[in-house]
Amino acid sequence: MATKQEHLRKPDWLKIKLNTNENYTDLKKMMRENNLNTVCEEARCPNIHECWGTRRTATFMILGAVCTRACRFCAVKTGLPNELDLQEPERVAASVKMMNLKHAVITAVARDDLKDGGSAVFAETIRAIKRANPFTTIEVLPSDMGGVYENLERLMDAKPDILNHNIETVRRLTPRVRARAKYDRSLELLKRSKELHPEIPTKSSLMIGLGETKEEIIEVMDDLRANDVDIMTIGQYLQPTKKHLNVQKYYSPKEFKEFWEIAMTKGFSHCQAGPLVRSSYHADEQVNAAAKERQRLGEVQAAATNS
Repeated sequence: MATKQEHLRKPDWLKIKLNTNENYTDLKKMMRENNLNTVCEEARCPNIHECWGTRRTATFMILGAVCTRACRFCAVKTGLPNELDLQEPERVAASVKMMNLKHAVITAVARDDLKDGGSAVFAETIRAIKRANPFTTIEVLPSDMGGVYENLERLMDAKPDILNHNIETVRRLTPRVRARAKYDRSLELLKRSKELHPEIPTKSSLMIGLGETKEEIIEVMDDLRANDVDIMTIGQYLQPTKKHLNVQKYYSPKEFKEFWEIAMTKGFSHCQAGPLVRSSYHADEQVNAAAKERQRLGEVQAAATNS
């Protein structure tokens, strides 16, 4: 483990291939012309060149580009947010159509300044995408919205195809890593999401390399499964700037493979684990895997009923 003063050297397996091709430049131009934000850019995602340049996918970030929280791992700007842009849902929907996306991921900055936590704009964005793109599946990645579950209900009633809320780190490190967020409140949100709409898969992400132990990582898996979470992603924490938390450990691809194997034995329907895996990494594959698992379980249940 690194000390506070040490900065670990990034290993070879974390080298990122740049792919600034026509897809990449087209998407960047479209986002600017439509006055849209993406978490790919704001959070300095290491996969932006793969997603934009090769897969032609992007994660839209609604409710502005300024977050009311200052989490010590996140590169998104913090401060006093701008007024809500009520035309944003329609612009996102139009961009999804222009990109011909089969799967759209919608996340947002935390808006603790809003009574509804931004849930109304989230819900309208889902509805706008469905109107313009009836065959596109939609994944949403909200904050905990202050633990106000009427806000969660408002969002879930718009029927996203996947509800994603990130646990981010292990219980012990949560107070140091996540501003205003609470470990148990995140678990409660995931649990209530499934209670509101059992047919909608839930998903959560864990970043490692902040000083957690293997036992604590496995504890997070158990906590997520105890709250009926279907999909898990596990990725390496990368320090975005010198002002953010230092990396304490770089996990090897072999270690990530072991975590993937453990997660799958815990009963997750799908897991992505790797150094560059992020919450929305290959999200289109995850929604397909979740659908196949739901179909399999339905067939098993039907066979048991008929036997």
